[in-house]
Order: sequence, then C-alpha cells, then structure tokens
Amino acid sequence: MPVNIISTEKLSFCYNGIEVLQNISFAVQKGDYLGVAGPNGSGKSTLIKNILGILQPAQGNIHLFGQPLADFRKWNKIGYLPQRLAVLNTHFPGTVREIVQLGVERRGNFPGIKQVLQTMDIEHLSSRLIGELSYGEQQRTMLARALAGNPELLILDEPTTALDPQTRDNFYRLTQELNRHQGTTIILITHDTGVLGNYARHLLYLDKKVIFSGTFEDFCNSPDMAGFFGMASQHIICHQHDRSNL
Repeated sequence: MPVNIISTEKLSFCYNGIEVLQNISFAVQKGDYLGVAGPNGSGKSTLIKNILGILQPAQGNIHLFGQPLADFRKWNKIGYLPQRLAVLNTHFPGTVREIVQLGVERRGNFPGIKQVLQTMDIEHLSSRLIGELSYGEQQRTMLARALAGNPELLILDEPTTALDPQTRDNFYRLTQELNRHQGTTIILITHDTGVLGNYARHLLYLDKKVIFSGTFEDFCNSPDMAGFFGMASQHIICHQHDRSNL
C-alpha cells in the first residue's frame, strides 16, 4: 500500500473572514515530487503553512506521515524553506558553515556539508557571518541548510527567486537526484509551471481551490486543462515534461 506523507481533506482557511483556501483535498505519497503552482494570491504558501501548523485551518483535516497534525512530533523529518527570509536573524553570530550544520541530523548528512556548500556556490563563504551576506547568498545558505539534514520530506516555497541561473539549475538537479535516487519526497511551490514539468512528477494547481491534481500525463491529456490554460500554454507545460523523460 502506498504511504501518504501528507494528506488534506476538505481544508479551508480564512484571512479576516475572507476564504483564501476552499475545500482543498489532496495527498502526497512517499517518494513523490509534487509541484504546486498557481497565480499570485492563489493560496500556495498559505496551504503549506496550514500543513506545517504555522496557520490554523477554519475546517478540514491534515495528516503528516499518517498522523493527525495535532499529534505529529517528528519535525526533523521535514526540511522547509519559506518564501521569504523575514524569519532569518541576520544578527545571529553564526557562520555560513555553522548555519548549514544546524540542519544536519545524526542519522546521516547526505548530500554532505561540503557538497551542499559547493552546489549552492557558497563554499567560499563558509567562514562568513550570515549577516554579512547579500540576500541571494543568504537564500543559498538557507537552501543548503534545508538540504543538508537529509529530510524525508523537503518543502521549498519559491526557492530560486534570488538565485543566478547556474545555481538555480544546479539546485533543481540536486532536488531531482534527492527524489529519484534517495527517495526524498519533495514539494516545490512556484508560479513557473514551465520549470515544474522538468522535475516534478505530479502537479497541484491552485486558485484558492484545487484546479488540477494529478500526474503530468493526466494534465497533458486533460481537455478541461486545455480549456482552462489554453492549448498553447498546456503544450508548453507538457513539452517541458516530455523533455524531462528523455
């Protein structure tokens, strides 16, 4: 039987009485690479914050690793990079290497501190204080921290907005390696549906409610999605997906 890492049932959430998420039901199985997409304000980040217990839903059920969210305690299984680094204390007296090492669990540290630093192109910054870095360098440091702990579930909310193209491509390839060769379950939140098709196997498209949930094959063969996106946009997304399977 497939193991659900995440499942939500009829999840709804409101900001100041306005419904932001409506009746969201979906599941993520162990080993999935799920892309979550949608326009600005569609509820992507809000959904993740509900799943992680940062926000409280108005109604609905959430399970993590088969347990109700209220009972879940094994947060070391989850690596999370929020959309913005407002929670980062830039006055914290820690070096880049020390910050990254905070994410390492005793059970193992694939892909390893050194490799992660190299992949994120911050090895040369390893002795610098986090507060001395640019925003892009801080983003790369926090990405490295999320990766270094070898989490079973990795949730990345718009992780590449401050990355240069080469570092972005290296990062995406690393997430693909973690997923396909190490079995890490990955959720990647982005507005860029073209990028998703290169790496993710499943797509959840939101606009306050679920517009589509399923495999990219299902998406590409869906007349409803052709009608929703337009055939040209659907073709672009599906072309990217086809390339990922060459």
